[in-house]
Amino acid sequence: MSEIIVIAHNIRSTHNIGAIFRTCEGFGISKLIISGYSPYPTVPNDTRLPHIGLKLTEQIHKTALDAETMVPFEHQEVPDIAAFKKQGFTIVGLEQDERSTMLQDYVPPKKIVLLLGEEVKGITDDMRNLCDDLIEIPMFGKKESFNVSVAAGIALYAISI
Repeated sequence: MSEIIVIAHNIRSTHNIGAIFRTCEGFGISKLIISGYSPYPTVPNDTRLPHIGLKLTEQIHKTALDAETMVPFEHQEVPDIAAFKKQGFTIVGLEQDERSTMLQDYVPPKKIVLLLGEEVKGITDDMRNLCDDLIEIPMFGKKESFNVSVAAGIALYAISI
């Protein structure tokens, strides 16, 4: 089984963040990095106004159901991709792209950072350029993509077995 860290970058919805926490807990993910403008639970030395941190923590909890207390996480304004690469992690973006490998064809390395992007626009070009690999979930219906938290669960299942 691979060592996996998840980065949730610029995810707007507290419900998606909560679902990602819960999915990460279910798959035994090493750490969740919440970055950009993504909401995150209260952290030590939190610089947000206390009522804002509490409100977001409560909203995330509605979906996470205590997984936010079980999964090691940290908030970073900008994820330190270079540090992960120095530690031997392969940066894998979950994104529809011409250079993406279909999920079922991807052979996961031993140390993975799975990068998740914005709900509507996906991973930004600057972040996509930092990825070593891109993987894509095949779509068979009429919609172009899955919800980010659902996509995270599908991808984590595939790369963790």
